[in-house]
Amino acid sequence: MMCYPDFPIPDEYPNFMHNTVFLEYLNLYAKHFDLFRNIKFKTAVVSIQKRSDFAVTGQWDVVTEDDGKQKSTIFDAVLVCTGHHVYPNLPLQSFPGIEKFKGKYMHNRDYKKPADFAGKRVLVVGLGNSGADIAVELGRTAEKVILSTRSGSWIMSRVWDDGYPWDMVYLTRYQSFLNSILPRAISDWLYERMMEKRFNHSRYGLVPVNKSLRKEPVFNDDLAASITCGTVVVRPNIKRFTETAAVFEDGSLMENVDVVIFATGYSYAYPFMDDAIVKNSKNKVSLYKGVFPPTLEKPTLAVIGLVQSLGGIPPTSDVQARWAVRVIKGLRKLPPKEAMMNELNEEEGEKKSWFGRSETLSTDYVSYMDELSSFIGCKPKLGLLFLTDPILAWQVFFGPCSPYQFRLHGEGKWDGARKAILNQWNRTVAATKMRVVSSHQESSVIMMLLKFLLIPLLLFAVYVAWL
Repeated sequence: MMCYPDFPIPDEYPNFMHNTVFLEYLNLYAKHFDLFRNIKFKTAVVSIQKRSDFAVTGQWDVVTEDDGKQKSTIFDAVLVCTGHHVYPNLPLQSFPGIEKFKGKYMHNRDYKKPADFAGKRVLVVGLGNSGADIAVELGRTAEKVILSTRSGSWIMSRVWDDGYPWDMVYLTRYQSFLNSILPRAISDWLYERMMEKRFNHSRYGLVPVNKSLRKEPVFNDDLAASITCGTVVVRPNIKRFTETAAVFEDGSLMENVDVVIFATGYSYAYPFMDDAIVKNSKNKVSLYKGVFPPTLEKPTLAVIGLVQSLGGIPPTSDVQARWAVRVIKGLRKLPPKEAMMNELNEEEGEKKSWFGRSETLSTDYVSYMDELSSFIGCKPKLGLLFLTDPILAWQVFFGPCSPYQFRLHGEGKWDGARKAILNQWNRTVAATKMRVVSSHQESSVIMMLLKFLLIPLLLFAVYVAWL
């Protein structure tokens, strides 16, 4: 439980806490009033257990602790919102000789600032978002930085076509539609082509082992430049450690290592409740649509935020919570247990094909959001929109799949959603275009069209000349 300080709610957002746009205002407020410094975690959850009459009531006994005092309370429902970046994963058993290593090693969670590593020889293990960010940052202060990766990764820029954020350009219904109808071979080719758009990953030693898998890419604008300048060197997986060095699988060596930073991710667990509630027979977390344990007699416990996609976690969690609340209140029904288990088994096969692992938390953002929003009754009705509001329909299909789309109609409708969707491109540019550029300095639309038309004319001229 958290205690939030009071802060003003803008008049244009009357249903403030029910709109995803509240995050924009929250960030703005935090910059000026240091909001998050005042947030205090007061109560710890010790245990969550079914009550003896759970099969009838669906109620839970929840034991909490505050200032060393424990208290038991009966709750009608529980939402578990701890996410999946909870417990640092430090797989030392995968690195022979680490027990002999005389330098310092740590998980990236303990990394705070680059100044602490000035003049040091640092080995960063793991090519994820954290590993890449830390390696780039340390490249400016450390004596030497080596980034070790076991399987490589695609590196995406946060800035994409025409200077827009990558997710505005890539996370669209149109793109999701193409992925669903195109043959897998063509879809894979287009995906790889897009990922290689910025630079050739093979030349930087970054290309993934399996290029077609839709694993989450690394978002970093500076890693390629750091490799080019020599401030970061990429090496393969570590074969073993010695007292002072790391030996890589290609036989190369990093000597006199001062610090090893393991950017090896996180694990998730629920020590406050029985594992059997959320895990299947293979000891893996198994949740219907990533939210509901399928074996519960009553659907009064939901897990929020235990999902990973290219889309933002706040809008994803928002839709999950909206659906979960409706199920708990009895406004929506879950399928029978057997049907849910069958769907989970089918999804495991699909995930293995697309992401490489059946137990992964990864999912396709657009299709997942559409599926959950259809349960709520707020999925955009594209067919109807094209008939009644074609301008909006065009933006919904070809434009960014932004959270506003799931506030256009149905329960939780926001009257400002349409305007927000139509103005999102302009608002994005307004935040970056702080220097006024005169019209003659901008590319003329007419000139761009003329250049486009000149290409076929030029090809025709070459053809005629050849004849």
